[in-house]
Amino acid sequence: MTAAPKRGSGDALLGRIVSSLEEDKAEEIVKINLAGKSEMADHMVVCSGRSSRQVTGLAEKLADRLKHEFGIFCKIEGKDQGDWVLIDAGDVIVHVFRPEVREFYQLEKMWMNPGASAKVVTPSEA
Repeated sequence: MTAAPKRGSGDALLGRIVSSLEEDKAEEIVKINLAGKSEMADHMVVCSGRSSRQVTGLAEKLADRLKHEFGIFCKIEGKDQGDWVLIDAGDVIVHVFRPEVREFYQLEKMWMNPGASAKVVTPSEA
């Protein structure tokens, strides 16, 4: 049984999401601040996995960690196909793509400020 995501501490949650994705070798992790842009969440994280199997694994491990560490029951969409998985963790929405699907949709560009470029997170910035 899946419960609705509960709101957590935005910055701590965001930091743990990014570190979880890094631990599991997600690629090109991008954090997007949604404050003032959307009421659905405070932050969005977009990243890539090399294959459908890795995309699904990244999503499952992240959801499991957030459940155990924050008590958040994430809603997950798209896990069956593994091309694009959405993880709703309340204050943070996470999109995990296969690289070619990510390139096609260019989701980051929709949410970035005009003229801003996407910033890939490095482990020292998490």
